Amino acid sequence: MLLRRLIFCALALALAVGSLQFALQRWQAVPLLLAAEVFEGQKAEAPEAAEHAHADAHAHEHAHEEAHDHDHGAGVWEPANGVERGFWTWVANVMNAMAMALLVLVVASVAVWRRAAPVGWRTLATIAAAGWLSLHFWPSLGLPAELPGMDAPALHQRQGWWLLSAASAAAACALMGFGTRAWRWPAAAALLALPFLVGAPQGGDALAGFSGNAREQMQSLEQQFVWATAWLALAFWASLGAAALPLFRRFLQPLLLAGRSGATQPIAARA
Repeated sequence: MLLRRLIFCALALALAVGSLQFALQRWQAVPLLLAAEVFEGQKAEAPEAAEHAHADAHAHEHAHEEAHDHDHGAGVWEPANGVERGFWTWVANVMNAMAMALLVLVVASVAVWRRAAPVGWRTLATIAAAGWLSLHFWPSLGLPAELPGMDAPALHQRQGWWLLSAASAAAACALMGFGTRAWRWPAAAALLALPFLVGAPQGGDALAGFSGNAREQMQSLEQQFVWATAWLALAFWASLGAAALPLFRRFLQPLLLAGRSGATQPIAARA
């Protein structure tokens, strides 16, 4: 019963919050992405990349010919611009909101079970703030949002550092929220500092290959995009926390409190 209600609540939150996020993205982020894609076509190959490509051209020529023989003109699928691209963007937003909704509801359930008492808006707001800190703000300090056409460090380096940053921030939030010992504060501070002691991957000039007006426009778009993604993330977690509260109180909290009360009754009393 509890698991079924948890899934239904998370699905309802995902549809509502994911749709809201999709609408906000269409308003704030999509115009910037489309503008960057226009300038992406004006990007020139960086000199070092050109030299590297020229040095490897002969070594890979045979491999490319074989790949071409097997491809037979087949390309990587991508959604067409317009309705199809918008639909799959909406699906991605709903799936992401589903995962985050499950996370928020599970953490709120743990809080109710530990306290054996109802939780209010402060608890849900704290959980949402921890999610925003762990999954957006803290990683973005080392890896800000990037536009199409911008150069970046290797993908595996960015993924590794992002996971380290998000896990460290989440562990610090859990330690501060559920810990009781005095040492939890310096331990949380050390966890928050860990990814920056390791150091975020650096990739040099992110706008290498752009020059003149294209470079100036990309710099302006980059700044706008960083702020747009920051506001979008803040709106996402704020709306998720606000929408989760009434659903959690109505469908999940009563079952948790009843189960917690039954679990703490003496065996003789339950018999």
